[in-house]
Order: sequence, then structure tokens, then C-alpha cells
Amino acid sequence: MTDLSPQTIVAFLDDIFERRGGEEYLGEPVTMAQHMLQGATLAERAGAPEVVVVAALLHDIGHFTSEFGTYHPDDVEDRHHEDAGAEVLGPYFPTLVTDCVRYHVAAKRYLCATKPEYFNRLSAASVHTLGLQGGPMNAAEVAAFQLNPNLDQIIQVRYLDEAGKHPTMETPPFSHFAPMVQRVVDAHCGSR
Repeated sequence: MTDLSPQTIVAFLDDIFERRGGEEYLGEPVTMAQHMLQGATLAERAGAPEVVVVAALLHDIGHFTSEFGTYHPDDVEDRHHEDAGAEVLGPYFPTLVTDCVRYHVAAKRYLCATKPEYFNRLSAASVHTLGLQGGPMNAAEVAAFQLNPNLDQIIQVRYLDEAGKHPTMETPPFSHFAPMVQRVVDAHCGSR
């Protein structure tokens, strides 16, 4: 990871999708790559801004925590993949993307607290991880979460996260999204 730069981050992410994307997605009927590509595809089809499409594409990149040096063989609880993903993306992506990555788990907890019907959308695997992740937010957590300036986009990515679990859905490969990812990186890194 020491060789990462705005010029190499997209190739690094593409390589992760290629090498690791076929891994099981926590008991869901799709692989990790299928899940993330479905979220991005649904966002793109809905006409979402590129930055939201990219956030949907990368929201679960932290599940590959061993890529980022944060995996411990004795981990038996939630590995906080959302933090791992946001940390590796942080230098190259705008806050909107890293907030969608960092807070998509919190968004599940938030929606379960503020929209009880949302819980019915969750897959069995997502219900299980909700328990590991702290369950629905309490009132103080809800109030604090609502202060995030990117709340609407975080919630949007959360809904895309739940929607991206169809075993037969066709999506384009990562290479389709790579130019979009690079544009988001370039816009962010070029503006600093």
C-alpha cells in the first residue's frame, strides 16, 4: 500500500475486485464483487451523481481488511470494515465517498431506529450483523448521526447496499466504473 497515489488507487481497487471479488459475501447469495457492482449499477441506472455511484461501488471495500493490514487472525467480532475502507480511501476520495463508506453500517442502525419497517428489508445475514454492530441506534446516537452533512447520500448508499443482493442480476465489471472512479479521485486530489 505504500505505493498508492491518485494515479494508482484505481488500479489497486480493480486488482482487489479481480483477486478477491469472488469471495463469499457474509452468507448472502452473491459474491463481494457482485454485491458492490450491483449497488453501483443500481445507482447509475437511477441517475445518481458519479460520486454516489462510486460510493456505492466502494462501500464494502473494507471487508478486504487483510489488504489494508488491519486483519487479526483472532478476530471473532465485527472487524469494523467500514472504518478500514474509509481509512484506505481517505487520501484519494472526497468526504462524501468516505462518509458513505464509514457510515453505511451506522445508517443501517439509524434506519432500524427511525424507520422500523426498514428492519423488514434486511436479509438474515444483515440482521445477524446488526446485532454485532450494536443494534438500532438509541435517541442520542440518532440525534448525533443526523448532524452529518452527507446524511442523505449515506442513506442513499445504505438502500443501495440492501438492494445489491440479487444472485441473477447482471452488472458491468469494475472496468466500466474505473473511469468514473478516476474522475472522482482526480476532482478531489486536483482540488487540494
